[in-house]
Amino acid sequence: MINASLKELAAQLTAKKISSVELTGMYLDRIERLNPSLNAFITLDRDRSLAQAQAADALIATGKQGPLTGIPIAQKDIFCAQGWLTTCGSKMLSNFVAPYDAHVIEQFNHAGAINLGKTNMDEFAMGSSNETSFFGQVKNPWNIATVPGGSSGGSAAAVAARLAAAATGTDTGGSIRQPAALCGISGIKPTYGTVSRYGMIAFASSLDQGGPMARSAEDCAVLLNTMSGFDPRDSTSLERDKEDYTRDLDQPLAGLKIGLPKEYFAEGLSSDVAQAVEAALAEYRKLGAQTVEVSLPNSQLAIPVYYVLAPAEASSNLSRYDGVRYGYRAPEYDDLVDMYCKTRAQGFGAEVKRRIMIGAYVLSAGYYDAYYLKAQKLRRLIAQDFAEAFQQCDVILGPTAPTTAFNLGEKSDDPVSMYLSDIYTIAVNLAGLPGMSIPCGFSPNGMPIGLQIVGGYFSEAKMLNVAHQYQLATDWHTRTPKGI
Repeated sequence: MINASLKELAAQLTAKKISSVELTGMYLDRIERLNPSLNAFITLDRDRSLAQAQAADALIATGKQGPLTGIPIAQKDIFCAQGWLTTCGSKMLSNFVAPYDAHVIEQFNHAGAINLGKTNMDEFAMGSSNETSFFGQVKNPWNIATVPGGSSGGSAAAVAARLAAAATGTDTGGSIRQPAALCGISGIKPTYGTVSRYGMIAFASSLDQGGPMARSAEDCAVLLNTMSGFDPRDSTSLERDKEDYTRDLDQPLAGLKIGLPKEYFAEGLSSDVAQAVEAALAEYRKLGAQTVEVSLPNSQLAIPVYYVLAPAEASSNLSRYDGVRYGYRAPEYDDLVDMYCKTRAQGFGAEVKRRIMIGAYVLSAGYYDAYYLKAQKLRRLIAQDFAEAFQQCDVILGPTAPTTAFNLGEKSDDPVSMYLSDIYTIAVNLAGLPGMSIPCGFSPNGMPIGLQIVGGYFSEAKMLNVAHQYQLATDWHTRTPKGI
């Protein structure tokens, strides 16, 4: 049952072979047994989850269920869920119980899905290893001495360890795709504006985007059908007709043109990742696809551009955490200014403070033009590179991350080395494009390797088709960690 697809679980529920209460209870029992060693979940509420499951069973009994009715989904702890502790992995929000639902949570509630719990994450989504969480580091189920990636590491670990049928994540610079690659699962970041950011705690507003994480591309398509949609409460939400992202899954790949950026296969890419990606490309050629070399000449600028723009937006977004209205407040202070200073000093972790300071610096008088304005201009050049590349190909393929999962603590004292973990993913966010990662092999020491698929704007259905056809021909996405 734990290896069943979402479609198979829905069929089992419809046929009354299992109830939602039984299914939810099974996952909660697994979480109780395995989470102490993985730390994938921050908050659980068995009674609340089982009550949702009972309501789902009642709906199934009427025959009015949907594709996700009764299926337990883990929610990244960046999405506000009414009555649930919503911490964003930070001491600053360690006592915050959300008074309303994020749009994504509303969509799942309307679909009859079960909120299985809130997953661990890098603090305020700032990190690539899930080591910055106030609630402790998450461990990779494939090897608990290694990181699961971040910031959606809790969601990735939960899906990989079969603690949830699927999970939600958010992606600001690769935070769905990189942990998906490191944990051997599938995850997609849709076109910016496809999934509403209402109720999704903000890191960098022009980059943040929610998306699904699951075992397979097919499961991601089912989830994205529910998560996407226009929301007037989010000014960046795109007013478009609702799509069925499963519609093209079974289309053949004959004639597909795959672009291979020469910059993605250069120095810095580990040999085991390169070999797995080359093997995946050979499989695509067998499926009828053609490969062409393309160039993204400004891709090497993505990391410096990102680490100007994202901290700038973060410094603005995180100014609201002052100890006045909600969240943590320093227990002792002399006056209002002292309360602000001590609350923020005590409530934020080191990585969040680092990015707030960088952001405040690049936005300050005298530095705005030199850093922030220049970064915005370079962002446009990066987007233009992709536009020119897509004139030669349908999708772009390459590695998701330059290496497999690294050891816990290995890069904690070297922020630049940590930032380079997202070297292949960040440009996609800067351009607002959709991107996804799927498993494409394992390193000699048994760690998962991810293949990144990037498409043009609103090409999610095509990307999911490209991923699904590969997964029909391979079994990398069906592998499970030992002991799971």
